[in-house]
Amino acid sequence: MYNSKEQSMREEARDAIIEALKDGYTGYYCDLHQEVFNTSYYIIGTNRAKEALKEYDVFEAIEKVQTYEKENFGEINTDLSDPEKLINMLYYIIGEEVLFEMMDGIEAWNENWNNLANEKTNAEILKAIAEKEM
Repeated sequence: MYNSKEQSMREEARDAIIEALKDGYTGYYCDLHQEVFNTSYYIIGTNRAKEALKEYDVFEAIEKVQTYEKENFGEINTDLSDPEKLINMLYYIIGEEVLFEMMDGIEAWNENWNNLANEKTNAEILKAIAEKEM
């Protein structure tokens, strides 16, 4: 279904989401994706980015980013010739996909989308994620 690099990126994204909730995320739930995937870089360094893109498949990465940006922003904003920007945008997109897959059908997430996160709700969401994966 997914190539091995995408699979590992999806697992890293899942772990990052869970980690944020376990570490006491306190922002709005609707901003969780932004907080986890857009406040720091996934990969820093051109050579590391090139290696990751080679492993993923550069053309698949470009296609995924182009499609996402056209559908969501109406234009392509990422400099596709910059390996760092491309791999980090790819991780941002994969992070969004993973987040919505993880939270699909989780009541505590859906009911609190516009609310500030708190320890109790984070725990409910984490419990629901764990139950879903059983």
